[in-house]
Amino acid sequence: MNLFQNPNRIAENYGLKIAGGLIAFFVVMKLVGLIHIYELRFLNVFIQVGGIYFALKKFRETHEDHMNYFRALITGVAAGAIGAAVFALFIFIYLSVDASLMQGIIDNEPMGRYLNPYITAFMVALEGLFAGLLFTFIIINFVDTDDVNDPQGESK
Repeated sequence: MNLFQNPNRIAENYGLKIAGGLIAFFVVMKLVGLIHIYELRFLNVFIQVGGIYFALKKFRETHEDHMNYFRALITGVAAGAIGAAVFALFIFIYLSVDASLMQGIIDNEPMGRYLNPYITAFMVALEGLFAGLLFTFIIINFVDTDDVNDPQGESK
């Protein structure tokens, strides 16, 4: 069984899909010439929220319509963290290769003179990790989860 069909690897599966979406969006923005508009990063929210939502939906489907609240929290945060880490690695490699983009960030950001590809990638990873935590917390409060007091394997 491969990574994309294993029900015990949902976080990794959807984390890689989130990273793929973020990388694709980054490349499209670069090709269209909008990479210098940093506010477009906000659209990454939709990619990450969608990935986390579908990860939780897949978890429910593969576990007989049962989803423990804390297991859902772990699955969503892990998917978001994996997506953010892979995207941060991509950003690190890209900024190391494309010095002009890194220089543009340095010139246009208030704390830009302190930035380099390492710190920028770390900030992207940290931002993605905490965004994944926040989005997961919000999503699982709207998704039906099992009662904490229900014994495992039994339902009402």
